[in-house]
Amino acid sequence: MAKKKVFISYDYDNDKHYKNLLLAWDKNSEFDFGFSDQSADVSIQSTDAAAIKRAISAKINAATYFLCIVGEKTSKSSWVSWEIEKAKELNKKLVAVKTSSGNTTPSELLNAGASWAMSFTFNAIKKAIEDA
Repeated sequence: MAKKKVFISYDYDNDKHYKNLLLAWDKNSEFDFGFSDQSADVSIQSTDAAAIKRAISAKINAATYFLCIVGEKTSKSSWVSWEIEKAKELNKKLVAVKTSSGNTTPSELLNAGASWAMSFTFNAIKKAIEDA
């Protein structure tokens, strides 16, 4: 079974440990599919945002699924907001998971048809991707 290509969108400053957990799950042969780390660990404050956006657009386009990790401060991340909009523009299958149920959903995900994982566990995220 081919691995599913998933672009992982997350708040780099606050939630990269959650992205790293996803990548660790990918290395466990027990699982029948994995995550491809298509994310770009860069700041929106970069001096060359246009080039960075082109690179991220290509990575989102290469993926089938767009997984947004919704952490405590994700809804305030301009990069995550831009990535969600780009994924919608490219007609990617949207999947989201909150690291805590009280986290604010980015407005770009509201009414966007995202498939939600009900907890930050491998099985919940796997099911949300399969349901997307």
